[in-house]
Amino acid sequence: MKILDTVARRVAALALISVTGTALTAVAADAPPEIPTCAKKIGTLAVQEPQNAWWASMNLESPAALIKVYVSQSKCFTLVDRGKGLQMAQQERALAASGEERVGSNVGKGQMKAADYVLVPDIASRNGNSGGTRIGGALGGFLPHGFGAIVGGISLKSKTADVVLTMTDVRSTEQVALEEGHAKKTDLGWGGGGGGGFFGGFAAGGASSYANTEIGQVIAMAYLDAYTKMVTELKNNAPDAKADNVQQSVSVIKVGKLYSDANLKSAVVRDLDIGMTLYPTGDKVGVWWKVSDELGNIGWVVSTQLQLAK
Repeated sequence: MKILDTVARRVAALALISVTGTALTAVAADAPPEIPTCAKKIGTLAVQEPQNAWWASMNLESPAALIKVYVSQSKCFTLVDRGKGLQMAQQERALAASGEERVGSNVGKGQMKAADYVLVPDIASRNGNSGGTRIGGALGGFLPHGFGAIVGGISLKSKTADVVLTMTDVRSTEQVALEEGHAKKTDLGWGGGGGGGFFGGFAAGGASSYANTEIGQVIAMAYLDAYTKMVTELKNNAPDAKADNVQQSVSVIKVGKLYSDANLKSAVVRDLDIGMTLYPTGDKVGVWWKVSDELGNIGWVVSTQLQLAK
């Protein structure tokens, strides 16, 4: 009898574990997605709209607004405004330069933070109509002139979205990251339980329309998929925009000479004319800089004869 009771208890326990495990899986599946976060900044980022306003046909805001929400909440980048915020900043600087602002306003040149990277959110290129009506494909005739040339990755029929994020180094123009993101209607199963909380921050970021429609939510999830992949890759292989681009060209502003060593008594490598472009190696001795010219000649020049190339 005791043996039967023991077996019955074990069977009941296994059944409970099985049911609990299933419940936990269901809860996990219904949990809202999470925006990736970083312990330290990767760099300074500007978000740029893609050239073709594909989002307008669906009454959505620019995907740049959506990406800014992700970037801000992730704390992975310092975000700089190169849109309306920059326009207002330029107006303030114009007022300061004209003498209209109060003394001590402290607005002027040399204060603007440089962007290390530019991030462009767009839709991935796909075959038109391969999955139903696609933005940029069959809808091209109903969109603004010229838009039909794009083959988009958003299907209104099957409620799927394929998007792409491209991040470029401002200094070198090197493409640092390119990630595709995908989402479909069935990925929104968590929406009934926690959708309001996740999409709540979109309104403050000017991207509320992505929370108001099913296709908008799908697109938002596709961009989150791409952004999560990008952040994961960058955290594993973090770039350093300043260190990766230490060499900046200079131009000669005074006629002089390129010397073989950091002193005026050393041999002359060549004459230097005004406007000539030189490339610092990073080596310095007092006011002397070691540089190379466009022909590969290497030598030393007094830095007071140089200015950063414009």
